[in-house]
Amino acid sequence: MPHLPLASFRPPLWGLRPSRGLPRSHPISTQSEPNGSAISQRNREAKQKRLRQKQAALEAGIAQKSKSPAESSKAWTPKEIVLYEIPTEHGEKKDVSRPLPPAYSPQYVEAAWYPWWVREGFFKPEYQARLPQATRETFSMCIPPPNVTGSLHIGHALTVAIQDALVRWHRMRGDQVLWVPGSDHAGIATQAVVEKQLWKERGVRRHELSREDFLREVWKWKEEKGGEICEQLRVLGASLDWDRECFTMDAGSSVAVTEAFVRLYKAGLLYRSRQLVNWSCALRSAISDIEVESRPLPGCTELRLPDSPTPVSFGLLFSVAFPVDGEPDAEVVVGTTRPETLPGDVAVAVHPDDSRYTHLHGRQLRHPLTGQLLPLITDCAVEPQLGTGAVKVTPAHSPADAELGARHGLSPLSVIAEDGTMTSLCGDWLQGLHRFVAREKILSALRERGLFRGFQDHPMVLPICSRSGDVVEYLPKSQWFVCCREMGDRAAKAVESGALELSPSFHQKNWQHWFSHTGDWCVSRQLWWGHQIPAYLVVEEHTQGDAKDCWVVGRTEAEAREVAAELTGRPGAELTLERDPDVLDTWFSSALFPFSALGWPQETPDLARFYPLSLLETGGDLLLFWVGRMVMLGTQLTGQLPFSKVLLHSMVRDRQGRKMSKSLGNVLDPRDIINGVELQVLQEKLRDGNLDPAELVIAASAQRKDFPHGIPECGTDALRFALCSHGALGGDLHLSVSEVLSFRHFCNKIWNALRFILNALGEKFIPQPAEELSPASPMDAWILSCLARTARDCERGFLTRELALVTHALHHFWLHNLCDVYLEHWHQPELERHFSRVQEAVQALRALRATYQLTKARPRVLLQSSEPGEQGLFEAFLEPLGTLGHCGAVGLLPPAAAAPSGWAQAALSDTVQVYMELQGLVDPQTHLPRLAARRHKLQKQLDGLIARTPSEGEAETQRQQRLSSLQLELSKLDKAASHLRHLMDVSPSPGEL
Repeated sequence: MPHLPLASFRPPLWGLRPSRGLPRSHPISTQSEPNGSAISQRNREAKQKRLRQKQAALEAGIAQKSKSPAESSKAWTPKEIVLYEIPTEHGEKKDVSRPLPPAYSPQYVEAAWYPWWVREGFFKPEYQARLPQATRETFSMCIPPPNVTGSLHIGHALTVAIQDALVRWHRMRGDQVLWVPGSDHAGIATQAVVEKQLWKERGVRRHELSREDFLREVWKWKEEKGGEICEQLRVLGASLDWDRECFTMDAGSSVAVTEAFVRLYKAGLLYRSRQLVNWSCALRSAISDIEVESRPLPGCTELRLPDSPTPVSFGLLFSVAFPVDGEPDAEVVVGTTRPETLPGDVAVAVHPDDSRYTHLHGRQLRHPLTGQLLPLITDCAVEPQLGTGAVKVTPAHSPADAELGARHGLSPLSVIAEDGTMTSLCGDWLQGLHRFVAREKILSALRERGLFRGFQDHPMVLPICSRSGDVVEYLPKSQWFVCCREMGDRAAKAVESGALELSPSFHQKNWQHWFSHTGDWCVSRQLWWGHQIPAYLVVEEHTQGDAKDCWVVGRTEAEAREVAAELTGRPGAELTLERDPDVLDTWFSSALFPFSALGWPQETPDLARFYPLSLLETGGDLLLFWVGRMVMLGTQLTGQLPFSKVLLHSMVRDRQGRKMSKSLGNVLDPRDIINGVELQVLQEKLRDGNLDPAELVIAASAQRKDFPHGIPECGTDALRFALCSHGALGGDLHLSVSEVLSFRHFCNKIWNALRFILNALGEKFIPQPAEELSPASPMDAWILSCLARTARDCERGFLTRELALVTHALHHFWLHNLCDVYLEHWHQPELERHFSRVQEAVQALRALRATYQLTKARPRVLLQSSEPGEQGLFEAFLEPLGTLGHCGAVGLLPPAAAAPSGWAQAALSDTVQVYMELQGLVDPQTHLPRLAARRHKLQKQLDGLIARTPSEGEAETQRQQRLSSLQLELSKLDKAASHLRHLMDVSPSPGEL
């Protein structure tokens, strides 16, 4: 078949209806304003200006709070669902030889591709290395491992959409790409899920089973229920190398975790000590700093807490009198928000320069509950302007008090137990009581003794365990700690020196602040599910007069026994070792994920080729914490940074700007947007969750309000395009389902264009090599120039990782130029400017057709210009003018020639006139009444707009624009009516024919 030039299927390149001359063609969606019209040109320039301003603001760290329009309360119209029903074996290539469905259906388009991609190895770096365009460059990432207990929400979908776009672009360039999938074992969350399941199904508590039996139940749950995330990733089209899938509890990860622990211990960067830790009484475990939610309270606030029989009030400051020993009428009043910790007080502190207490320096006070003598101490850390200026000192239950107590040699008293009850140190009257029940009993006792001085509202920040919702207690525990100061300094300097790039750059400030304030990291967790700490207690091995426990660390018990034998001087076989029952913080193993995923500590080919990672893409402050842990451990353990860049994207919020939360009912499963879901199903998902009854009512109500008609089917492509279209490098992203649905409509435009082009090319079309293609006409040169510019814009967006620029360029190009051929360096600005004049002529022709209601007729057209240069400009585009304007033959009228009689006329500019034939195509007697009816309707709108009082806040410019628009339309109708009446006067009567 001879080469078919682009001009042969020119019509689809503008998204318009094809001319009758092309066989087997189908109409596709039209655009109301072509690219080159004056109005569209201004709109496009305005959009580009807004985009540039937005991007500049984002780069400067300004969080733009873009407001998303509210979801429409109208019921969305269900689209026709077309299924791909051709029998296809799993992993076999999809049959694309059949005729395409007439309408776009995501389920048809997206079916059957993914298994074939995986089977063919397209997602593996080894495949890329064999391609002819291979660059020998590598690009590698790991997915931030989501919790195995959960399911992906829209925030995860944003991460996946960005990462997948980047890795596919690098593959297209010919780079060897490795994108590692995996999931986190989520120690606390997984153990809680399995414990609930055991109690619900068998009425069994964890401690009624052996540790081994319980862990078998967890692994069983993981195999049965833990694969949902991987299924979601496949539905999202994530092109991950599944052969390298990792789990933070698999064998490779376990080896890496043990090796890291041993190396850090031998380097003196990991130690065991009794210190205050963040303790969750509901979980009976220490928790990480990042798992402590600082909840601000404006004043008195009632909270329902786990295991607390009644709601508890916080945000109150209670005043308690401490009598001065030896002076019956003297007292020091202290304020406290936690009266339940009073039994643990060991002193009262004041500022040394506070004149109110100078006379009491060195005196002792009576404890208001026990009567024991407590010292009044002075310390510059006390803030005299707060409260009474006197504070109680409870070193066992406050980090600040622990530091103060250490400076003064005070011994801490631990009065709250691991389960949140009061300890024996409180006395029989309080021992065993829930700490917040004990609070009320303590306040009653103070009132009886006349030492309670009242309470008042007190704004405060309450530490809450994000995993359980309980109030965090600070308890002294013997735990394992990682020294973070030296590693933290190294991580901070990596960003300062530019060795590690944080994008957007405003995250550098948070990074530096975090590492300058980070303390040692408690890595012990009192769980069964996780990596058991490779440390062993040598039983009954204390040196003379030393009650300190003897601990040894080893990769195996045999190695630990050798260390213990060397340490004690006794044969290892005679020693009794007990392994620490605690497990390591999940953040410890997840911080090693990029290393263990690439084979560390083994020297593997993967490690040599892809380490360090090219990029780690993540989002939000939570994962900035994860990145920080990775940089600290990675630099220490391997001597180099784990990656050179970090890209931190925005947090996804709902259309009202709220954070995604199950209790608000606004957490969306990406699959529900992809496939569509009824409201009833959304409500059932809420009921099947773990919300308490009060939260369930609120969430269900919000869901009914947000999605009264459910969620329409949008498809994966539309969802991913919508997510990438936001400026994801700055402020929070507000996403609405209606926005995703609009991108499904965009996919439909692409589908229609593709069907039209394939029909125009025919079944026997053979594409020519790109280097042999050349534009066969000025029209072809123009479209290729636009395409080259779009490709250049996309390249720039990918290089800067600003995917919003890419989506904007693609959206603009497909809507206004509609071509899917990839070409370079054919940009011809002069040609584009010329063609914009042609598009203005097209607009004028379409307007004339609409005015005279020429739906099917193809009238002849003449163009006349008083400038000879312009006449030549239009001469090259006569054929496309006829096609785009839905007209017949288009010709040129000499500059001095008279206007043709009976033809409609429109001024394109001061120098150009357009004429359209009407004689024989329009019946004036039929059309005049229609014009009169349209004129009456528009006149009524104009009169109403003039008479109406402008509403408050209405922009006057908008009102004036509407007035001008109506007046212009009326003028056109009047002109058309006059012309039709003139046609009636000159037309021959039926008897004369």
